[in-house]
Amino acid sequence: MSTERKVVVVTGSSSGLGKAFVEAYLARGWRAVGNAREIAPSNTPDYITIPGDIGDPVIARRVVQTAIDTYGRVDTLINNAGIWRPGKVEEISEDLFREVMRTNLDSVFFATQVAVPAMKKQGGGHIVQISTSLVEHALQTVPAVLASLSKGACVAATRGLAMELASSNIRVNTISLGIVETPLHKNSNPDDLRWFSPMNRNGKIEDVVRAMNYLEDANYVTGEIHYVDGGRTAGH
Repeated sequence: MSTERKVVVVTGSSSGLGKAFVEAYLARGWRAVGNAREIAPSNTPDYITIPGDIGDPVIARRVVQTAIDTYGRVDTLINNAGIWRPGKVEEISEDLFREVMRTNLDSVFFATQVAVPAMKKQGGGHIVQISTSLVEHALQTVPAVLASLSKGACVAATRGLAMELASSNIRVNTISLGIVETPLHKNSNPDDLRWFSPMNRNGKIEDVVRAMNYLEDANYVTGEIHYVDGGRTAGH
């Protein structure tokens, strides 16, 4: 088995951003391992798909370990899986709280925990979280405490891990999003969401892929919270 070609692991890769990330890295000549609760089998030897709930530590570990066992390495881990459940704090059930924390936070911890030793062994790597600009700038009209708790923790962990892992040549970054037109917003009218951005437009999937490509090549960038939000964060 050749381990010379680089390998990316992408969670939440059945559609939207995750699918686009996989396609972008395959276009680079990388191999890939992807996961989602429901995901079609791959018909290419350069891409393996693993169905299952990434919030389950067993699945999270298996996804990354599959890359190591099959391709011999993991160069970039993209913790993209996430669910959006807005709601007022007093109306959130314990079951909903646990579901969001499992998907948005537990998956990041357990997937990263497996990836780091492999990256250290091979001499480096890259870990990327996908977050929301609501973490830094909440809105009175959007009750998003679950996003703040789960994605905010990932942002804090990005900075902490960047320092912890810098000496091992492992970079850790976050892409923090505004409104991006993905299946996450399939039940919304895109024109009703443009106000979120000072540029008065929504982001496209390709905008986020460009940001990911930049971070992948930016070897001197770590601990960065990279905003793809049409200026929303700068405007506060």
